[in-house]
Order: sequence, then structure tokens, then C-alpha cells
Amino acid sequence: MDNFVLWTIFLYTALCFSIYQGQEIQEFPPTFLKVSKNLPLQRLLVEWDVSDSAHKFELEMVFDIQVSRTEEMNVVWTEYYNTTLSKLKKTLHWSWDSELPLECLSHSVRIRSMVNDERFSKLWSRWSQWETVLGLDTSDDNTPYIFPEDKVVEEGSNVTFCCIGGKDSRIEYLLFNYTDYYYPDSNTSQQNMVITMKKVLHAEVPGIPVFCKISGKENKKYSATLLFVGKPPYEPEDISCDTRDIKTLTCTWNPGKNTYLYGAHSTKYHLFERFSQKTFCYQETAHYLEPIHCSWAIDQQMIYNLTLTAQNPLGKRSANFVLDVAHRVHPYPPSDLSVEHMKATEVSLYWRMQPKYKAIKLLCQIENRHPSGQVELHNSSPVQSNSYPHLTLGGLQPFTYYTFRMRCGAASHFWKWSEWSKTLRVRTNEAAPSGKLDVWREVTPVLGGRNVTLFWKPLPDFRANGGDISFEITWEKLKKASELEHISISALQNSTTISIDNHSYKISVAARNNINSSLPSVMIISRATDNGAEEKVDRTDLEEERVNGTVDGIYISWKATNAFDGYIVDWCNFPRSQHCDFQWKRFDFNTSSCFIKSAAFMPGVRYNFRVYGSLANEDFFLGKKVGYTKELAPRLNPQGEIAEMTSHTVTVTWDSYPVNESQPGFIRGYHVYVKTMEEECSLKGSAKHALSDGSVLCKYTIENPEEKRYVVKHLMPETTYALAVKAYTGGGETPIDAYINVDTLHDSKIYLPVLLVIIPFVVITAVCFWKIKWVKDCCYPEIPNPNKSQVLSFNGLKLNSEAVLKLSDCIPDTVVLENTSEANTLQLRSHGTILESESKVINPSWVYFIQNEVGNLMCTQSAPEACTSFENLAYSSQTALGSSLYQNLWMSEKSEPQLSILLYQPQHYIEILSKDTVTSLREITEREGSLRYISQMEVPRSEAKLSDLPHFTEPIEHSSYKIQTVLGSELVTSTSDEGIQSQDSSTSSNSTALLLPGRH
Repeated sequence: MDNFVLWTIFLYTALCFSIYQGQEIQEFPPTFLKVSKNLPLQRLLVEWDVSDSAHKFELEMVFDIQVSRTEEMNVVWTEYYNTTLSKLKKTLHWSWDSELPLECLSHSVRIRSMVNDERFSKLWSRWSQWETVLGLDTSDDNTPYIFPEDKVVEEGSNVTFCCIGGKDSRIEYLLFNYTDYYYPDSNTSQQNMVITMKKVLHAEVPGIPVFCKISGKENKKYSATLLFVGKPPYEPEDISCDTRDIKTLTCTWNPGKNTYLYGAHSTKYHLFERFSQKTFCYQETAHYLEPIHCSWAIDQQMIYNLTLTAQNPLGKRSANFVLDVAHRVHPYPPSDLSVEHMKATEVSLYWRMQPKYKAIKLLCQIENRHPSGQVELHNSSPVQSNSYPHLTLGGLQPFTYYTFRMRCGAASHFWKWSEWSKTLRVRTNEAAPSGKLDVWREVTPVLGGRNVTLFWKPLPDFRANGGDISFEITWEKLKKASELEHISISALQNSTTISIDNHSYKISVAARNNINSSLPSVMIISRATDNGAEEKVDRTDLEEERVNGTVDGIYISWKATNAFDGYIVDWCNFPRSQHCDFQWKRFDFNTSSCFIKSAAFMPGVRYNFRVYGSLANEDFFLGKKVGYTKELAPRLNPQGEIAEMTSHTVTVTWDSYPVNESQPGFIRGYHVYVKTMEEECSLKGSAKHALSDGSVLCKYTIENPEEKRYVVKHLMPETTYALAVKAYTGGGETPIDAYINVDTLHDSKIYLPVLLVIIPFVVITAVCFWKIKWVKDCCYPEIPNPNKSQVLSFNGLKLNSEAVLKLSDCIPDTVVLENTSEANTLQLRSHGTILESESKVINPSWVYFIQNEVGNLMCTQSAPEACTSFENLAYSSQTALGSSLYQNLWMSEKSEPQLSILLYQPQHYIEILSKDTVTSLREITEREGSLRYISQMEVPRSEAKLSDLPHFTEPIEHSSYKIQTVLGSELVTSTSDEGIQSQDSSTSSNSTALLLPGRH
């Protein structure tokens, strides 16, 4: 035996040594390669083996596996598979899931190996031969196919479809879900088509249809399949197991969210118990929103270890839980609930329970619902389930309906309440009314007494406690014995009116039912005075006070004193209605304010509140308050009328506008708006008011609501204005919708200055027309026209068809020469002839002309100065007597009088030639002197002699005589009164013009 062992060891050592020596060339190639396919799973199954020596040494080996498609052997997958060989010589296995359906194309597999051991060289063995699994692409069948068939995939996955047209067929397109069309690539064979859908989504209906349209020698064909897209199952939720009768155990759970897989692909549930190794039920999801139930009978087993599994084609989920049946008791609801031994404030309830065959201690709860909605819960003591228990409830109100119902649960190891039993509605028995009524009154004086309207309502502690309620009212005089008066009022009423005289009265009000009456509520009506008003009550001398309101109510306050034991505030909810819904509220003695709110209060309604103090059932009026919850703008606008109007003022009135409680707010005042045609405000004393359309009005504010007259001042005469009157309250005012158009009168005062100017002017003009001749003689006498003189009409004065005026034919005026300071030399030139006149006048003097015996004119002076005369240039005219015929001015001394006849010669113009003697015309015209002209009208005719003229020692004021001189084409005119003004004169001189006497 020892030799055998030694021999074995020797051989093993020799073998290992020989292997070690040849490790660089040792290979273990794969053998017996076999490939198959699992079409439901779309999986390639690969099997192979290696030599026995590799198994014997339990080598760690690596296998390189390649998967290819089509005849060209395109490698689509490569994977290294690591494993350790076993001495048991087990066949090696590997699988691969294909995205492309295996039916579509042929798939081939080959393998090579490498020993991953330090004892051997790491060299790959040679490849095995390709092992092929054929697809339908190599089939000669004419039948078209589409794969995969009815596949279930998870939402969001990629799905590859292939369409096989068959022999002698062509694929036209692939249609997905009736909406998406896909066409084969023109560069590939149109007999097979492969398309991949990315991230597919679930459909609302089970299964998404996929069609493949194929055309061939025969008619067109369709190949179709369905794709089911969903989600793996969710873990069951809200698992609950309980028993109701200790006979059956029921488990309930919710399936969770929707997996969108239905029918054969829907989620399946089964419940497995580990202790008994039993599966109790198989359930299928009908709807993901509905809970799933599973029930089975309870034997002797009370503790269960359960596993709930949910599974669908995309996966499965499980939940484990353990339960004790004794701790999962959920009783049935009580039945046959009834009432026995009912009283006014107490009832006894009876009921039945299950199960009866097996006693369980139960705890029951009773719900008592009051008519007001209040709910009370009462728990009973533990009772046996097979008994007939009862419970007595007290503290109930008489003649009141109550609703009862019950539920029960296990007294020990409480799990949950049972459902509620059916409800039971009962009414307790009657009793006398409890509490008092809250009574108030309103007193109205009438002839010979008063009417008292009584109001009542139940106080919070009042209970009628029965049916057939009526109200008993009694009253009697206080200080004088009288018979007690009594009336009964139906329960349908809460007020009544009684008549009393002016004495003090005590009034009582009580409620009565079929059992008895309540305690009476008492009030005292004070004695009335002679005018019908109550003493110490309804003091009309108190002024009403305005109070503030909000949208929720109105705030009232008063002065609290120790003289009263409480206060009352009354008002009407609907003051504008005949049924005003009279209300009142009482307050404690230490209260001085309150907030009155009512659902009936509305904006824009004035509410009147009266405050009373109460003492020993007698009430005293303290004051009246008025207010609004919210003031609104006036509904009606004042009807303005123009009462008076002048050129600068307009008086507008609105006497009929009311300011009483009919208004939706307290009238605080008025606004008078004035609109001008320019739509600008410039009136003094007004404020600018801009309208929404951009126009500007003048606004006047009247803060006294009783003032209903206003005078708009500072207006313009004869101007159109538009006026509007708006009343405003605490709520504002309404927009302006109408105007009163007025036109101011004209202003008569503006014509007074005009009349003061026009009337005197008209008077003066009339006088002037009346005395026109006198005015003309005084203001502007007529200058004689020589050509129109009568003297020139004589034949004796005609010379060559020209009229010649002789000195003897005219009576000249007296010419006065004043302020002569020096002699002047005047050179006159006419038709080439120079006429010189030179005179020296030392002192101014009057010049007189004397007619001698012959009838010629002589010049005399009162002084021995020279007398200078020259031709009156204004009377010069052209004549045919010769081109150089001129009459020179002459000068005679008083001692040597000379007679010269000066004839009026025709002449066109006179020019001043000598600039050495007379520098310019201006030197002539600026000489200081004046030529006084005495009218001929006052000189006697030719019959009179010049000696008859008076001798004047002072100048006589007469009309100015104009001297006209023609210089070139210019006519220069000067007067002896004003002097002759020129432009370049620096000297002055005086000259005297002699007008020869003649007849007119």
C-alpha cells in the first residue's frame, strides 16, 4: 500500500513538472461549441467545453466571445467571460440578449480561450469555428413577418423592429402607432428592414400597433404586431389585515401607481405564509385606484408571517409583515339601537353586537348630535359582545330633538372602531320654560295717553322646553291701584302694542307652554308730562351726534356713569322700510362703547341709534347717534337756478335740495363749478379743478350744508359761462353731467367815458354848424384871390389881356414890421433880372399909407425910420408886358415922400440867386420877426381916405398873412406869427410886405 502511494505521488509530481516545463506552449481551446436561441426572451444560448486536463487542474480561464450578424460576419458584440474550471467537468454556459429580434437575421458565435494562471503563458488559443443560428432572412418562404411579436417593454426603452418581406417581395414602409412612417434605406436591400424606436412612451390604450406594408408579385400585404409599453409593479401600499368575527382573516392593500399594463400583462398578486408554507390567494389588478382584498379562513393559527408579491412582465416587488389575529379585531357595527325610559333631560339607549358565538369584550362609543350641530361623545363600559347592553345619557334639554349613533371596538388590544350604526332621532319630554325673555319698548305719544310697542326675544339662557308656546303680557299702574290687564300673544309674533294713559306703568312679559310659564321680564314706563313726553325719558333737548362707521359696522360711544346698572342701544336694520326690523342690544354698567354690526347694514343708508341708561327696570334716554357704515356720493344733484345776474356776477340758488336722511351720506357742503369758453380757470377766489378729459374748471367750495345760495364774482361782461352745482359727502360727489349756461349782461359803465367825450363833441359840432360863418371868420379867414377880385373885371385895368391892379384900385391892409435888427439885402431873380431891395429899420413901428390928392399911396411912419416895401410874391403872375418888367420895392423917408405905383406883374417863380448876400433860404426864414396882417374887411372902401384910419401905437391881433415864395419847383410858406423855419439859417431879419390898396 505504501508503495502504491509513493508511486502515485511520483507520477503526479512528474506530470506537474512536465506541465511546468511546457507552459509556454500549452493551450486549452474551446471544444463542443453549441449555439441556440430562446425566442420569447430574444436570447442566444452558448455552450462549450475545454480539455479534461484544464478541468483537472481547476484553471482560471478567460474566454473571448464574439457575436456577428449577416453573411459578412459583422461583429456586433464582444465580451470576455472569466470563470474557474471545476473538476466536475461541467459544461460552460453564456447567454446574450439581442436588441434585434433573433428571427430577423442569422447570428453566429465564436470563442477563443486563454489561461489566466502564472504557471502558463498568457496566450490566446486559436478561434473556434463560427457557430450560426439561422434567421428568416435566409428562408425561401413568401410569407411576410414583423418582429418582435407582442413584446412588453418598459417605458423609456429603445425597441428595434425588423420587417421581412419574404421571397420576391419589397417593403414599402413601416407605420408606428398610426402616425409615424418609416421607409427603407435606398442603399440597402428592400426585402428586409430594421428600424429602432427611441425612448418609447406608454399609450392610453393597451398595445401600440406597428404595421409593415409589403408589395410583391401578388397583392399588397400587411404584417402587424403590438408593442406593450408599461412600468414595473410598485410595492403594495396600505397593507391591512383584520378579522371581524374571529372566523375569517381579510387583508387589503392598494396597488400603487398605474403600470399601464392590462389584461394578461397586468400586475398579479399572491400572498404567501411562511409558517404554513401556504399561498392563500392570487389576485389580479382590476384598476390601480381600487383596493385589493384577499380573505381566508382562520383555523387554530393566530400568528401569521406573510409575504405579498406583485409581479408583471417587467419585474416584481414584495412586502413582508407579521400579525396577531387577536390584535386585529375589527367588530361589526352595533345593530337594533333603541331608546327606553325617556325623560325630559334623560334617555336610556339599548343595542345588540356581534359575534355572538364567541364572546369578545367590546368598548362602545355613543355620538349625541344636538339641534345646533354640537356633537357629544360618550363611552360605555366594556361589555360582552353576546349580551344586550344599554347606556343612560343625562343632561339633555327638554322637548329637544337629539340624534344618536354608536360604534364599538375591542376593549383589549384595540385595533380600530367599527363602522357607525344607523342613526336614531328622538325628542325629550316637555318641561316648563326656563330663563327669561329680553324685552324692550318704543313709546309713542297719542291723544290722551301713549302707545307702547313691546318687543321681545329670548335671552341666551332661555329655553321654551315645550310646544304650544305663547307670550303672556300684563300691565298695571304703579302709584295708583288699578285692575291688572292681561293679553296672550301667539308664538309667531315677537311684538305687540298696548295703550296706556300718562301714569307710570309696570309691564311684565313671560313665555308659557303646556307645562307652565317662565319667569316674567319686567319694565317700568315712566309717567308722562302734560305735553305727552315721558318724565326723565326721551329728552328732546339732546342733539343728535354723528358717529363713525366702517364696512363691518358702526362704532357707538357714550359717557358711562355709576347712576345706571346697564345700557341699551336700539336701532332699525331697515330704516327706510315700513317694517324696519327693530333691534336692540344690552350692555353692562361698566361699558361705554360698542360696535354695532349687522348683515342688514348697507352702504349709503343712514342709521339712527338711541342710547338709554337702565336702572331698576326703568330706562332713561341719553342721546341719539346717527351714522353710515359707508357714505356714498349724493344720488341727486342740486337743481341750480339763476336767481340774479349782472355784468360781473351770477347768483345761483338750489333751495329745494334736501339734506336729511334720504341722502346716502352727510351733506358736508357744496361745490360750484364754473366753466369758461377757454376752459381755463382765471377767476379770482376760485380753485382749479381738472376733469378726466383734461379740461379745467373753476371750483368754489361752500362748507355750510344749509347755505343754498352763492354769488359767482369777477366775471367778464357779455361772456358765456357754464355753471354746475354739486353736493358732496364723506363719500365724495358724482361726476358733472349737466351745466347751466349763462351769458353775463353788458357793462353800461364802460360807455360813460365815451359819452363824456362824444356828447360835448356833438354839442360843439352842432354849435359850429349853427355859427359856421362866425367860426370861419374867427378861426380861418378866407385869403383873397386876386384873380377873382372885382377890380380886375374893369376894362381899364386890362393890359394885353392881363388884368393889372393899380394901387389906387385897392385898399391895402396895415402891415406891421417887428423886431427888425438889421437891414437885409434880398436879391430876387426873375427871367434873368435881378431885383434888389434894401432897407434899414432901426426900431419896429407901425407903417401907414396915405393917399394924396391924386389918389396915389404914400408910406408914412410914426418914427423917422425907413419904410421898406416889397412886392407880395404870392400875387405874382406871368404877364406879356415884357420879360424884364418888374416893379421895385421902394423906400421913402417921412421927409421925402415919393409916390410910386406898383403893378402886379405876372411871374412864374422867384429865385434867390446871390449866395454872398443871402446864404440860403433858411437864413431868410429864420430871421426873428413876424408879419402881422390886418384884414381888409375892416378898412374903408375907396371913398374913404387913409387919413381916416386910426393911428395904432400897439400891434393889432389879426389873422396871419401867408407869404409864398417859389424856389425852383419848391413852395416855401411861412407865417408872420410863427416865423419861417428853415434848415441852414444862422441869422434873423424882419421884413414887411406891402399889399397895395385896391378894390374887391
